Amino acid sequence: MKRLLENIRIAFQALFLNKLRSFLTMLGIIIGVGAVVAMLSIGAGAQQSVIQSVQGIGSNLIIITPGNSGEENNLGARFMLAGQQVKLKADDLQAIERGATLITKAAPVVFNSSIILYSNSSTQSSIYASSEKGLELYNMDIEKGKFYSKSDVSNASNVAVIGQTVINKLFGKIDPIGKIIKIDGKNFKVIGTLETRGTDTFGNDQDDFVSIPVTTAQNKLYGLDSYNMILAQSTSEEVIGEASEEIESILRRHRGIRFGESEDFSVRNQTQILDVISTITNIFTVVIAGIASISLLVGGIGIMNIMLVSVTERTREIGIRKAIGAKNRDILIQFLVESIVLSITGGILGILFAILISVLLSNYTVLDTSITTLPIIIALSFSTVVGLFFGIYPAMRAARLNPIDALRYE
Repeated sequence: MKRLLENIRIAFQALFLNKLRSFLTMLGIIIGVGAVVAMLSIGAGAQQSVIQSVQGIGSNLIIITPGNSGEENNLGARFMLAGQQVKLKADDLQAIERGATLITKAAPVVFNSSIILYSNSSTQSSIYASSEKGLELYNMDIEKGKFYSKSDVSNASNVAVIGQTVINKLFGKIDPIGKIIKIDGKNFKVIGTLETRGTDTFGNDQDDFVSIPVTTAQNKLYGLDSYNMILAQSTSEEVIGEASEEIESILRRHRGIRFGESEDFSVRNQTQILDVISTITNIFTVVIAGIASISLLVGGIGIMNIMLVSVTERTREIGIRKAIGAKNRDILIQFLVESIVLSITGGILGILFAILISVLLSNYTVLDTSITTLPIIIALSFSTVVGLFFGIYPAMRAARLNPIDALRYE
């Protein structure tokens, strides 16, 4: 242990004797480790942000859409869906509400985009139409006023609940409650405002929308007899898979789909969506981190190069050490320790560099970053292995020097 500490002390002395050269040698390791840790932190942050966005929509959500998920990439299926030949209708929703035992509620959804007018101001915003159950399913919170009621849905009332972005664009500092807005030329009374939700991971404004009763959207705005989707909420997260299967079974029976035939609808739940998102972000992170780690190899080659130069410069020193009793093993360990000290020091500086990048990205861009212990341990371990691997040849070359030839070297 004492000899190892002595070798580490000598290694740091060699580093400080040639500060600029040592720094330039470590630069490849610093950039490599910094890039790897930064990429992993961006990947982890993106994954967490996406998961929070999905979970923020609502808890234990099950999403039913028209069209078979296995045909998503089929052009014919896309045209079929676009033409509303495959539809979800009110009787589908009623079948789910009657037959499903593992859900607490279900609601229809119609979404579109419309021009919103108030006085001399206008904006184009998303329209999300649902039933009175949509407030809880979408995990929305009322800031002022109220959400539309069951009677509003039954009567297809011209009432609206608006998000903060719409308020800012149309009303400014004016209280919108009770005001009349026009949606595609038709009058709607604002009965409530929603609390701010901010932007999601993809930069989409979650406050730039208006929610109205689904029957109003169908009958008075868009002339539809179907829904874009149906949302359901399972009784708990633990049974969300069973609830999805139950809904699928109910809809197969209701729509007369025989055994062996493909469904003309898709049932997905949050767990499935999150699994897909996690897989995609993990692949993205690994690929980017793999590309970034190439600079670690470049840094390792730099370490090998500088250690070979160091062996040449210190040939006489090696000869003297051998002449006074140093063994090949002692010389080997000394140069290996110097190589590892270079790589570990570069790795530590690289981690600090990555932390700085992550903080800057989090504070000054829309990217979320999350530095965890695991990427730091992996990057530091990898940089140590790089130093060990690329330091072996120079160390062995130094250890094999003939002491007589080394003493004669000038």
